[in-house]
Amino acid sequence: QVRLVESGGGLVQPGGSLRLSCAASGINFKLYAMKWYRQVPGKERELIATITSACQTNYTDSVKDRFTISRNNVRNILNLQMNSLKPEDPARYYCSTTAVGKNFWGPGTQVTVSS
Repeated sequence: QVRLVESGGGLVQPGGSLRLSCAASGINFKLYAMKWYRQVPGKERELIATITSACQTNYTDSVKDRFTISRNNVRNILNLQMNSLKPEDPARYYCSTTAVGKNFWGPGTQVTVSS
């Protein structure tokens, strides 16, 4: 059974940093591309960062140069380092992967940016 569990969200001031983590189990983690999405109420879930099994990364423009996606294939953990957080970054952040033809999601972790 594939399980993804995010952690690390919280309240941070504008310009601050947070590091999100996603613990994966039930899959051969190193073989799969992993993604971070975010969603605010009333809007569609937005893909913000991807890391392939070969550790190639891609970012949506709004987070490029501020967020860094990484993976630890020994511990089966996906990370998202978020720096220079802006008032437009608050959302629920989700990790995701596609395996055996299905999309899997964690429950998400909430990020709030406020002074």
